[in-house]
Amino acid sequence: MGAFKLELRCPQKVDGIALDPEPDWSFGALLSEIDELERKINSSSKVSVPFTKERPRDISDSKSNGRTSASPFVMRVFEDEMDNIDSEDEEALDQSSVAVKRFNFDDLYLSDSDDSGDDSSLEAQPCLMEKGESGESSLFELSREHQFRVKEEIRNQISALETDLKTESQKSISAIFRVERYREERCEMERKLDTQYQRNIAEALNNHLTAVQQDLEVRSQIEERKIRIDAAYEDAKRKEKALQEEKLRQERAKAEAEAKRAEEAKRGEDAKKAALEAQRRAAKEAAEREASEASKRADSGSAQEGTYRPQINALNAQSSGKPPAAGNILKAAESALNLEQGRLQKLKQFDDENQALRLRSKEDFRKYERQISKLVQQITGTKDSVRQKAGELVNIFNDARCPQSISIAAFAKKVVSNCKTPRNAAFACGHVIVLVTSKVPTAMDLILAELHRACIYTVPKHYSQSAFESKEAYYKAIGFQEDEGKIESVDNYLARLESYMKLYGALVQTEIYGFQNVHGLKEGWAWLARFLNALPANRYTAVALNAFLHMAGYSLFKKYKSQFRKMLNIISDNFLNALRERGDSNLNPVIAEIDAYLKDNKFLREPEGRSLEGSLLSDVYVPESDYY
Repeated sequence: MGAFKLELRCPQKVDGIALDPEPDWSFGALLSEIDELERKINSSSKVSVPFTKERPRDISDSKSNGRTSASPFVMRVFEDEMDNIDSEDEEALDQSSVAVKRFNFDDLYLSDSDDSGDDSSLEAQPCLMEKGESGESSLFELSREHQFRVKEEIRNQISALETDLKTESQKSISAIFRVERYREERCEMERKLDTQYQRNIAEALNNHLTAVQQDLEVRSQIEERKIRIDAAYEDAKRKEKALQEEKLRQERAKAEAEAKRAEEAKRGEDAKKAALEAQRRAAKEAAEREASEASKRADSGSAQEGTYRPQINALNAQSSGKPPAAGNILKAAESALNLEQGRLQKLKQFDDENQALRLRSKEDFRKYERQISKLVQQITGTKDSVRQKAGELVNIFNDARCPQSISIAAFAKKVVSNCKTPRNAAFACGHVIVLVTSKVPTAMDLILAELHRACIYTVPKHYSQSAFESKEAYYKAIGFQEDEGKIESVDNYLARLESYMKLYGALVQTEIYGFQNVHGLKEGWAWLARFLNALPANRYTAVALNAFLHMAGYSLFKKYKSQFRKMLNIISDNFLNALRERGDSNLNPVIAEIDAYLKDNKFLREPEGRSLEGSLLSDVYVPESDYY
């Protein structure tokens, strides 16, 4: 075990000899002073042989197990006596000591081994007394006493440090205990606060839900009261209207009776005049017959020659290869063709104007067209979707950064090209078109022009195939599309034709309370009359008529009642019979659909998707008439 080396302070003077005259000696000066001290001691000693200096004092850096000539006085304190001395105690010991001087005792040896202690020091004392004098023994005694005092001080300091350490340890344990208890109390308090907070939240939520339920009940009562008031008002209005209609019917019947009497009287007079005129004509013819009998026999040959001349002219006209008259090429009502021409002309003017605007302006308007296309594609069969998309489209039309002609033309093109959607989306598109065109009426003509350009049966009109040189030319004329030099199939064309007619039918039957449909049921009735009057019965016209009836038949019957039934009778007696007479097996599916529509009275049932779906809240307290 290692030893603790302790340097001791000796008295300043012993027998008049100064031991520490200069506190700041250098190493060489210290050696000189020690040599001088030895000479003085040897000169005053009676026994001079053992203390006679025979060789110079050497300071060796190496450690020796035996005695050395330059070994300093060293006191060792072992670890078994100082177990708890740390670096702070050593520093305190160093600070409590004053400057220390080392003294050499050539014949005094203190062992560095673990067994050395106070006994070894006492054993060395007789030798010291034999060789030294009284001054040296006094110095040794003082050193020994000082050593004991230092040991006692060290023990006291160690004890004090142990006491302080225990005190600090207890304080730390107490502080840790208080911290733990504070943490537990804090956790308990936070748990209680959290419980109270959750209870407050639950109470607030319950109060809120109760208030919402009460509010909904109040609104429901208000709406029920409003519905009852509206029902009573409508009932009164209906009764008043019935009375007015009855008065009008009576007046009309009276007027018809008077007109009938006047007509009968006029007919009697006309009959009398006709009888007199017949008598005069009969007498004149009898006189002329007798006078012309001879001339008729003479001129009978020339009359027969004039009879055969028109037949020869007709054969010459057929063999000449000239095209038939225009009425045989295009079959349509003249009023429908005039409307189509005006709408296409307006669309062409918009296209020319938009082209000029794009050339003059540096701004890119395609972002508005993409935005319109995105809105049209997002239309679904719900009230919220229809209202939101229509509002956003109107906002784009009113945006000063984009000319309205460009945005309207883009909307018309996108809504027609996007009509290949399910039936409920066609009704939703019809609602959006009506909402938008009620704010921007010009857009309706452009939408109809795009429909006429995409499908000729929305006019309605039809071309005769015999008027064209080839089947491809005829297909292009009636709207077949060409892809990479190939004409599309008939089935694809019929699918597109049906989608266009469904959009047109959904548009004309759309009626929204508070908004005007500028192309409504009146135009749908006119379309049906023109269709049956002008167009022939074939596969294309049959598909167009079937799609239109399924979309608009319900609303047409609600408005025109018996007149619409008469129109259906014409379809059943004339149009379907004409289709059957063609003997084409491809017509059987569409004939079956139209026949089922008529026989099952499907026009009495509302088509799927006609009534838009609403959100839960709006269906609860928003009436249908007030939705938009």
